[in-house]
Amino acid sequence: MPIKSELAAKEAKHGQKMVEVKVRFWTDDLAAEKGKIVPKHAWTAGVVRIERNDSHEIAPSQPVPFNSLLDLGTAIEKVLIQHGVVLHSSTKMKKYFAGE
Repeated sequence: MPIKSELAAKEAKHGQKMVEVKVRFWTDDLAAEKGKIVPKHAWTAGVVRIERNDSHEIAPSQPVPFNSLLDLGTAIEKVLIQHGVVLHSSTKMKKYFAGE
């Protein structure tokens, strides 16, 4: 695992420093009338996609569907892997890992 001093760094514009993942929930067919919605109601299924970020060289591709809230973590993981995003454990997460 590389340490921070070994990682290549570059400048990022304001608003381009974070990697953003968007979760979208389906809302179709909840209202009795076709083409209408029920405000603040959605299914437990939808898609996960990554937002464009030129500083991180991320160009969104196909969204990854999920059919249950239990699938949501897997869908997020697939999107991150699909775009080559490498996650580093935060200070609080390191307490769960041995040898860190």
